[in-house]
Amino acid sequence: MGTPDDAAQAERRWLAETFQPGAPQLTWRAALSGVLLGALMALSNLYVVLKTGWSLGVTVTACILAWAAFRVLSALRLSRRPFGPLENNAMASVASSAGYMTGGGNMAALPALLLLGAPRPSGPALVAWFSAIAMLGVLIAIPVKRQLVNRERLPFPTGTATAETIRALHGAAAGASQARLLGGAAVAGALVAVAKDLPGLPFHLPETVGLPLLLAGLPLARWGLAMETSLLLFGSGALVSLRTGWSMLAGAVLAYGLLAPPLVAAGVIPAVAYKAIVQWTLWGGAGVLVSSGLVTTAFDWRSLAASLSGVGAALRGTRGADPADPLDAVEAPGWWFPAGLAVLGPVLVLLMWWLFAIPPWVGLLTLPLGVLMGFMAARITGETDTTPSKAFGPLTQMVYGGLLPGQVVPNVMGANVTAGMGLHAADLLTDLKAGYLLGARPRPQVVAQLLGAVVGALAVVPVFDLLVPDASALGTVRFPAPSAQVWAGVSRVLQAGFAALHPTARLALLAGLAAGALLVVLERTLPARAKAFVPSPSGLGLGMVIPGPSSVAICAGAALAALLRRVRPAAAERLVVPAASGLIAGESLMGIAIALAVALGLVS
Repeated sequence: MGTPDDAAQAERRWLAETFQPGAPQLTWRAALSGVLLGALMALSNLYVVLKTGWSLGVTVTACILAWAAFRVLSALRLSRRPFGPLENNAMASVASSAGYMTGGGNMAALPALLLLGAPRPSGPALVAWFSAIAMLGVLIAIPVKRQLVNRERLPFPTGTATAETIRALHGAAAGASQARLLGGAAVAGALVAVAKDLPGLPFHLPETVGLPLLLAGLPLARWGLAMETSLLLFGSGALVSLRTGWSMLAGAVLAYGLLAPPLVAAGVIPAVAYKAIVQWTLWGGAGVLVSSGLVTTAFDWRSLAASLSGVGAALRGTRGADPADPLDAVEAPGWWFPAGLAVLGPVLVLLMWWLFAIPPWVGLLTLPLGVLMGFMAARITGETDTTPSKAFGPLTQMVYGGLLPGQVVPNVMGANVTAGMGLHAADLLTDLKAGYLLGARPRPQVVAQLLGAVVGALAVVPVFDLLVPDASALGTVRFPAPSAQVWAGVSRVLQAGFAALHPTARLALLAGLAAGALLVVLERTLPARAKAFVPSPSGLGLGMVIPGPSSVAICAGAALAALLRRVRPAAAERLVVPAASGLIAGESLMGIAIALAVALGLVS
């Protein structure tokens, strides 16, 4: 990491050689394009998270779309000045913050709330709730930015990749081919959504295709062992590693092919249907996801210790600017964090009490816990490119379960606060890493993320209400909502106790907890070659919770992308992300448009 003098010299060198003080950043057109693209990306992620449990990164997609849009406007003479790289970076900060509104436990906690039978808060109240959580997360990143990005120069791989993408788009003609590929893939994805979901067509694309083989006297497809005809899932697979893809397939085969048939025969699972099967397989999958997240975080104890030791220094940095430090005029002012906490903290505590009956004293405890989780998430993301929401969510559910035993709503929504603050703190640091590499001023990026937080909440809440009118829409083949099922399952165990589960479900949960911990230990201790053969715990756990055909499609996408990376690595570097992003955006946005048209009675 170097000495303090080395860090100070690196900062002065950045100020002299990289910083671009005169370059436009958060202009009106950058903000407006970020708002529009961020809202679209938030809706796309909403559809994806309800199907897969993942919130996908949207920053690179938004950068390519904005670059292409302004190229068209310039060709039409509707934009006189070129859309610069720092404008694109600021736009991406708005879009990223909005797009991640479905992450951080938001679209795990809210659907879990419905699955647990709790009343749904009003739309405006939920917009205020999600906005406050996200904005506090953004502000948490301010006091640790200089330490993690400027001085320690943590890699933040996604932020580095974003900076490289922006440089490539604005410095060469290669961006045109990426934009065309993204657009063509989006059209293909949209056509698949129309062929599958639009009412009134004489022919519909089948939901799945599979082999004509039997298992326990029934076709494999009845057990969920077929491939879903979804380009969205295929594209999602292309963005994950091959190890994650085949691990999801292994989880599906284990859950639907090996465990479900004998349990159906024994009467433990009442029917051969996804909704019936997943009520049992959920426990094994949840065990894997929860224990692997906790053990992974424990392995990163050095990062956690550094986060804890850096809390005091970070808070001391909020006292005011140092006139002798030239970077203090460039960085976001340290006082923004305590001022924002003083304003938004009481609002969040009030919302916790008003919406979810969380006592104010518990709400007040949530704020320092959320700040601590934000610091931890920022450092772990900077070092590993993985935000530990899967660990923070269940961990804080257990904390609230101990503070308010037997109350499921507080432990779900309290965990939503801490996981959400952690995710948005890490996301801003990732954006600020890209800006640091490009020579951007951090202040406009902070403002951009605050704007994106409100935009994302305004986009997601009303559309979620239309897509999920009640709990019956969840846990279905269309919207399995695996993250929500895990959160709801943890809450039920905390409420009713471990003994309330069916004996086989208890066994599955224990086996899942043990397997998740063991897999993390193996992947952290085995040599790299051997680790490639160890199932990914997150992939295995998700494969046991989402529908089997979804796992098959994701594995197929991961396999094709891995093959391309092996035989044509340079082409894969240019093509995989825009093509996969286009498939995801096209099918998800068209799927939402069709669902809204049906809900509003425009088509039938």
